[in-house]
Amino acid sequence: MTPTPAHHSDAASLDLPVAGTPARSRAADFVTLTKPRLNILVLLTTVAAYYLGADADAQVMSLIHTIAGTWLVAAGASALNQVWERRTDKLMRRTRRRPLPDLRLQPAEAAWFGIALTAAGCIWLWFGANPLASGVALLTMVSYVLCYTPLKLRTSLSTIVGAVPGALPAVIGWAAATNTLSVEGWVLFAIVFMWQMPHFLAIAWMYRDDYAQAGIPLLPVVEPDGRSTGRQTVLYAVALVPVTLLPTLVNLSGPHYLAGAIVLGAVIVWLSVEFAATRTLAAARRLFFATILYLPLLWVVLLVDHFTR
Repeated sequence: MTPTPAHHSDAASLDLPVAGTPARSRAADFVTLTKPRLNILVLLTTVAAYYLGADADAQVMSLIHTIAGTWLVAAGASALNQVWERRTDKLMRRTRRRPLPDLRLQPAEAAWFGIALTAAGCIWLWFGANPLASGVALLTMVSYVLCYTPLKLRTSLSTIVGAVPGALPAVIGWAAATNTLSVEGWVLFAIVFMWQMPHFLAIAWMYRDDYAQAGIPLLPVVEPDGRSTGRQTVLYAVALVPVTLLPTLVNLSGPHYLAGAIVLGAVIVWLSVEFAATRTLAAARRLFFATILYLPLLWVVLLVDHFTR
């Protein structure tokens, strides 16, 4: 068994008190804990799902409450995730300068910060949207922090587990707009779930040396030749295409979205095949950036088609 980073000789130093940090720097560090750039896609997904489920006379304030509550929960989950992963973050080049592994913040204060944000977000959604959306948001945080995060040190299948909380913001948005967990909301969940797999696998390949150094057994670490990573990337990309066609079957969209989804899906499949064939860093980066653009473009095409039919 690969030893976990908790046994690393530097681990004990991570919980030492932090002193003398300027207030402005501390504020910036707390903002960093919320992973603002990462959570942009979370909010875009929530907004898209909300609009797809909302009535024509939906109130703007309800959407604002949904965005605010979802952001608070996502930010709190990000902070709690970094508390849990501070030891492995210390061992990876791309994360070792984060506030906790760099000793600029204490784990306890970061944990209370994350708990406070999550509680505030759930309460905001409860009263600003509805209790169902609040409950889904709480489930998102729990599955991300308490299920996905600890599994990262145990199995490469953690990527699949992590795709569940990653896709639940679509259900939050749908539940906030409709106060239901109907099939349309789960179709949107399925799209985001499947989209994450080629996205995550590209990231895992790009930073496989970092993950290996930290003892995180992602697929490119346990299968270093990359053949399994490439094969699974292509399989998930191909599976993504029919999943993105489901909104037409549940009457969320029409033929224009159908055509757009096929074109966008074909691009992801092409780049996934290129990555699987070459397994180069450049191919992984192209796929990674394409997946970042793919999701907001898909939501735009879906929303335009939905409201112009």
